[in-house]
Amino acid sequence: MPIAVEQFILDPAYRGTLQRQLQEIVTAGILAGRFRAGERMPSSRGLARHLGISRITVTLAYTDLVSNDYLSSRGRSGFFVSESAPRPLSFTPPAPAESRVDWSRAIGQRFPPAEIMLRPEDWRSYRYPFIYGQTDPRLFDHQNWRKCALQALGARDFAALTEDSYGRDDPLLVDQIIRHILPRRGIVAEPWEVLVTLGAQNALWMLAQVLLTQRRTAAMEYPCYPALREILTQSRCIATEVPVDVHGLPPADVPAATDVVFVTPSHQCPTSATMPVARRRELLARAETHDFLIVEDDYEFELAFTSSPTPALKSLDRGGRVAYLGSFAKSLFPGLRLGYVVAPEPLIRELRALRSLIVRHVPGHIQRATAYFLAQGHYDAQVHRMARAYRERRAVTEVAIQTHGLTVAGASGFGGSSFWMRAPPGVEAAELARRLRARQVLIEPAGVFFGAGRDPGTHYRLAYSSIPVDDIPEGIRRIAQEGVAMAFGA
Repeated sequence: MPIAVEQFILDPAYRGTLQRQLQEIVTAGILAGRFRAGERMPSSRGLARHLGISRITVTLAYTDLVSNDYLSSRGRSGFFVSESAPRPLSFTPPAPAESRVDWSRAIGQRFPPAEIMLRPEDWRSYRYPFIYGQTDPRLFDHQNWRKCALQALGARDFAALTEDSYGRDDPLLVDQIIRHILPRRGIVAEPWEVLVTLGAQNALWMLAQVLLTQRRTAAMEYPCYPALREILTQSRCIATEVPVDVHGLPPADVPAATDVVFVTPSHQCPTSATMPVARRRELLARAETHDFLIVEDDYEFELAFTSSPTPALKSLDRGGRVAYLGSFAKSLFPGLRLGYVVAPEPLIRELRALRSLIVRHVPGHIQRATAYFLAQGHYDAQVHRMARAYRERRAVTEVAIQTHGLTVAGASGFGGSSFWMRAPPGVEAAELARRLRARQVLIEPAGVFFGAGRDPGTHYRLAYSSIPVDDIPEGIRRIAQEGVAMAFGA
């Protein structure tokens, strides 16, 4: 008798293909001992009928399982569990022992949960998701990214894919960053002045570890990127906050005793303020006078579509005081976790040594695939497509905001992918966000940018990177309508 089809149940929440899900059901059954060597699988026709899927999907799944030696084919007799398939465990694992460790004493250092923007896991199912920083599948170049990833898996790139590089970075990616990315920001660098990182956050953490001690002082913008605040707290340095204004961080407010300033001059996080060139020069002059370093996080610089981007601080630096951070999180996708630091060689040398203790090097396949995506022109096309779409979405959002009387808290001549908003008087942004979920609208209350226990409750972020342009006006209308209802106690 064949294995009963009732043992096969598809999960509607599964995120892969039907073929892959069916393969995983079979392998799990074999590894758990439910499907035994020599047992006949359900016919492709019968299983397809039971699951309500195509017969060819079942046949392809079975064929792949044959190639991996989980199943065997016996001509007209059908498919059977292979005699040489992996065997299930031959013993019963013992029950977990009760821990006798006093973990309150054993743990030497505690790390609070990261402050993050809370959003539903199923945010893509909402009709009006004004969610920041996520990749829009309508704009992403799936086909060419897949080609580059496959090319990086080829025999020609076997060394880049498989070798332990002992802390070195992919020279092809470093070359593309130096020749393709940095010139757009007016930055000239040599290969030994570039370090590839696991995203900008990883770079911030390493810079804090290398540059700061318990006796050194770091200055950060207020409000600021939540992860940076946590990173500086964990470094145990003396951290000071410098409130930003409509032009970003005021250089004159940076304490003279500062050792390192962390700043987002091109597109302040989260207010979107752009620091004028004169203020950038003032900050560099103050760094020279008071002998401090600057960490410049130039996130989203590729999306400066409303005007020509202002020069990076790094491009104006003549004293070697700026460490420049970039990433591919917004221009490609955040799951890539790929970024880079550009800084003088002595600092890069220490950062590389620290990175080697933690992750050795960024996975070679990720680096090589990204290098190909850049070298073959797909990156430029991707950024151009995103900028064109964001320009349209921003224009539609601005009109809708004005039409429905919402309040923009921070003006930006940069572009980017979001607005910094202020809730109506008397309305808590977090409660507004909670009530809007019932209306299929997602916004991001901004308390995390101010720090734990310091949320004024007045601001939220409204992003247009993940919502179709045609849905923006109705989504804005619902936000305004709910805000008015809350303001009048409804």
